[in-house]
Amino acid sequence: MCDDELIPPSPDLTEEQWLRADPALSEGPVGERVRQMRAPRRRTVLGGVMAGAAALTVLQGGTRTAAAATARTGKFPLPTGPNRSGEYAVLLTGDAGTGDEAQHAVAAAAREVCRAEGIGLAVGLGDNIYENGPESADDSEFRTKFEDPNSGLDMPWLMVLGNHDCSGLIPGSGGDPSRGDREVTYAQGSRRWYMPSRYYNVALPAPAEADSDPVVEFFAIDTNPVSSYVAQLDPHYWWNGPYMREQRNWLDSALKASRARWKIVLGHHPYLNNGKHGSAGSYDGFVIGNYTSGIHLKELYEEVVCGRADLILSGHDHTLQILEPTARTGGTRQIVCGAAGKAGDGKAHFGHPSTWQNFSEHGFMVLKVSERAMTVEAYTVDVATRKARLAHRTRTAAPLSKV
Repeated sequence: MCDDELIPPSPDLTEEQWLRADPALSEGPVGERVRQMRAPRRRTVLGGVMAGAAALTVLQGGTRTAAAATARTGKFPLPTGPNRSGEYAVLLTGDAGTGDEAQHAVAAAAREVCRAEGIGLAVGLGDNIYENGPESADDSEFRTKFEDPNSGLDMPWLMVLGNHDCSGLIPGSGGDPSRGDREVTYAQGSRRWYMPSRYYNVALPAPAEADSDPVVEFFAIDTNPVSSYVAQLDPHYWWNGPYMREQRNWLDSALKASRARWKIVLGHHPYLNNGKHGSAGSYDGFVIGNYTSGIHLKELYEEVVCGRADLILSGHDHTLQILEPTARTGGTRQIVCGAAGKAGDGKAHFGHPSTWQNFSEHGFMVLKVSERAMTVEAYTVDVATRKARLAHRTRTAAPLSKV
């Protein structure tokens, strides 16, 4: 869960078992959120954001066909070509959706960088709406925790689902993956929010817009059913249920079919991580069970992604990390970028080889890709001044497909 929240007392409890096992949940702010989740709640409806919105014509897990939808809804278009530097430049943020001053400060700092760098695309790596996720597809928190803070960042945002977006009874538990459908529906009417389905791929430039192969392709996945803090009760979202089987098959086929020079997987939960949440297979110190440890996400990353994608981009841990590609990862580099709304506890908890990492400051990253190279730039943000500082730059010349 979040750095300021509780860890379950043992792995793979149901939410009701967790509440009975940990009486502290019935007290204080966490208990108040539990009571709110139990009671029917209403929030102000977003005025007109869904009115007349035409749905994107995309099948689950399919490549988007966004041109007609863009024209109908006024959505910000995906980049059709590189910027003036000959690169596709992408803003990377994660765990942003607090609506607090820190989120506004990071977004303000990012606006300046985006203008200077010609950035035409953004990525949101989950936990888009703290603490409980949206109550409906027209929840006012989409405005206060996404649209308003990101005003001026006028570009498509490739969004993925985080554990808070799929809260069950306990905020952040990931116990109700079906809640993520509200964010897919919201995307149909938002100019920024891009989520045509719960998992999907986007190639730049789109095959219909270029004579050559794509420069980069993004594969957004839903990691929640295999990384939730509680056992899933709906058979559709069991770790080995139809949803995860279909998603795994889709990801395997999509990576195999991709002709992009650079391949990048977007998922909220990281494969490797030096922050307090730890890595897939042993999240938060748990090494047993089908859910809390993330063991089956570890398998998914190792069996389908590692050695095939150039990057895994994740949030979940409220830190900034550029880890080294290793033999274990098959040359795939893990990046953790989850400090756009909350910050870490200031220390490394594990020792995976890293190029650069920061465990205490807010920030974001910028990804730049061209036929020549892929560059990742890490920025830290001073919340008081709303200013960004370029803290590190990593450049890679050869994609895995060419190694």
